[in-house]
Amino acid sequence: MAPSVALLSESVLGWSIFTIVLLVIVVFCWVYIRKYQSRQESEVISTITAICALAVALITSALLPVDIFLVSFMKYPNGTYKDWSSNNETRQQIEDTVLYGYYTLYSIILFCVFLWIPFVYFYYEEKDEDNSNKCSQVKNALKYTIGFVIVCAALLLIGTFVPLASPPNQNSTQWEKVQYLFEELGSSHGLAALSFSISTLTLIGMLAVITYTAYGMSVLPLNLIKGTHSILYERLENTEDMEEVEHQIDKLKAQCADGRPLSIRDRRNLQDLEAKLQVLNRRGHHLEIAERNCCNKVGIALRPVKILLGIFFILVALLFIVALFISNLDKALHSAGISTGFIIFGTNLTNPLNELLLALQPVFPLDYVLITIITMYFFFTSMAGIRNMGIWFFWIRLYKIRPQRTRPQALLFLCMILLLIVLHTSYMIYSLAPQYVMYGSQKYLLQTPLPTADNHTAAITKICDADAPEDQCTVTRSYLFLHKFWFFSTIYYFGNWAFLVVFIVGLIVSCCKGKKSVIEGEVDADDSDLSDDEYVH
Repeated sequence: MAPSVALLSESVLGWSIFTIVLLVIVVFCWVYIRKYQSRQESEVISTITAICALAVALITSALLPVDIFLVSFMKYPNGTYKDWSSNNETRQQIEDTVLYGYYTLYSIILFCVFLWIPFVYFYYEEKDEDNSNKCSQVKNALKYTIGFVIVCAALLLIGTFVPLASPPNQNSTQWEKVQYLFEELGSSHGLAALSFSISTLTLIGMLAVITYTAYGMSVLPLNLIKGTHSILYERLENTEDMEEVEHQIDKLKAQCADGRPLSIRDRRNLQDLEAKLQVLNRRGHHLEIAERNCCNKVGIALRPVKILLGIFFILVALLFIVALFISNLDKALHSAGISTGFIIFGTNLTNPLNELLLALQPVFPLDYVLITIITMYFFFTSMAGIRNMGIWFFWIRLYKIRPQRTRPQALLFLCMILLLIVLHTSYMIYSLAPQYVMYGSQKYLLQTPLPTADNHTAAITKICDADAPEDQCTVTRSYLFLHKFWFFSTIYYFGNWAFLVVFIVGLIVSCCKGKKSVIEGEVDADDSDLSDDEYVH
């Protein structure tokens, strides 16, 4: 096969799979957002914004396997370059194609995070009851959004001018140093500026992953295994609670039957009891609907499947935790140190997930399928954590996320968090399988001297690592974006330890909790009547 034909066929294969995944992602995001958005408060702009933001994040993560596929298929298993990739210009052209893909997607992410999502969010926050003054809404939304734009500009400027390397001549003048800085900026084509901004967002995503994903990885499988309470049992318990509260209310009202006013304490107790009775009445109504719901009946029939699924999810979670622990332990024992972002030269400890991905990589798209499964696993466990915890600002709960009852502002907040989590997923995959993400299945030839008198050498095949020659191994573009600044890698390293701790704590807490209600999270004291009516209808 001619080199140009081989190049075309392998490139087309990688990008064709990516296109199919792209279409699937768009459909998935549309269905998922429509599932959670409020039916009565839904807005077209917020829905489109949420779908697009989430889709861009997932598409960016889907580009990672294509990046790894292209660099891996440049070489034969014996470590030599294929005919079509032996030319350095051809390799550079392929790398630039992926790089421009990352440029485009990351730029869209910056646009969504710092301009579009804040504008739409504040636009609906400023919405009046009569919805009359549109100009005032737009003006106030722009006023608040300008703050986000300033932050974005500051991050881009910092990333542009942070010195990654000192000038070659240490005795050069200040003007020469400035000239060198601008020459470096031009040669990097803005990579440093964009990388710094995306790494900052990934850092925020790391906090969301530690908070929501680590907890969701433990709560999701255990909830599937434990199941929910029986609807008949919950209705009986709710009826008993209602009778007890009604008895207490009658007892308090009896004290003022002769016209005497109740004390301040009794009046407060009476108000609390009446509010509790109202919640119990709504709870009973929801339980009646759940009893008639066909989905709950199907769920009872599929109980064994849920248990098996829960066991599978907990095993997958343990696999990830073991792989992450081994990777972090390897960095702690064999890395070049904190000042390099804990970079390691080769894999010193056997990482099961890294070995699995390397074994699947030559049979494309098997590794693509596994990466997609890992990304969606992180997505759904993050969603489980957010649904169980809600969206909080320190000790203040801002929003609850519930199917068909999520307000437009909450939906935008949710998509912002999920976008940041998916953004951090690329680094999580690197932590789980560092060698795979950095070089794929590439190998190179190393000349080693033979113990003979005539000093002959022999070529041995080695797996590419950070210690390999630059002209023998091609680093993925994803790795360059994620590890342009060593201090971010250092923070991510310690964040992985925090992730492990939170997962273990969440697992213990989830084990100690009992079964959840069949209408868990559907009825709260602070729910509005509008929200409750919407669910019923």
